[in-house]
Amino acid sequence: MSETRAAGHAPVAASDVRTALRELAETATRTADTLADHVARAATIVRDTVRAGGTLFFCGNGGSAADAQHMATEYVVRYRRNRRAYPAVALTTDTSLLTAAGNDFGFDHVFSRQVEALCRPGDLLIIHSTSGNSPNVLEAAKAARAKGVAVLALSARDGGPLRALADHNVIVPTDRTDRAQELHLCIQHLICDLVEQEL
Repeated sequence: MSETRAAGHAPVAASDVRTALRELAETATRTADTLADHVARAATIVRDTVRAGGTLFFCGNGGSAADAQHMATEYVVRYRRNRRAYPAVALTTDTSLLTAAGNDFGFDHVFSRQVEALCRPGDLLIIHSTSGNSPNVLEAAKAARAKGVAVLALSARDGGPLRALADHNVIVPTDRTDRAQELHLCIQHLICDLVEQEL
């Protein structure tokens, strides 16, 4: 007898799994129905940036930081096709830089300091933020705008203050952080796939 049964615990119900996955599917369907044009525009922006020789810069916090690192890797290494490496950088990975900027200037500036140093006109800053409220991504967007660098924001809820700072927004129709992150990654994979097909 398993330890779980011996302890008197019921197994996880398959119905709970079906409910969760169906809820995710419903959110994905709602996203497809309402955001297809926005995602297509985002894909065009990313494609045109890469085609013109610009660099993609990604940032975000927590799970969104993981998504930023994940997507930069997809562009530099490969997604579904072998092709040339595309220039992409995650602003979330250099612990020495992040801790120094956080210590010397405050956590609100851990991304903006890198934007000031690295981004150039023709590049694209891609921000993942489920709320659109985090001060450090807002400061990054402001720094990008000051340098003439375009900003693409993936968010949720109402997009928060980030919405007004971005050149283009993809705002997933959910209030759940996990669902927003899941759909952001799905959208980003779709965009990367489209870029690979064309370039």
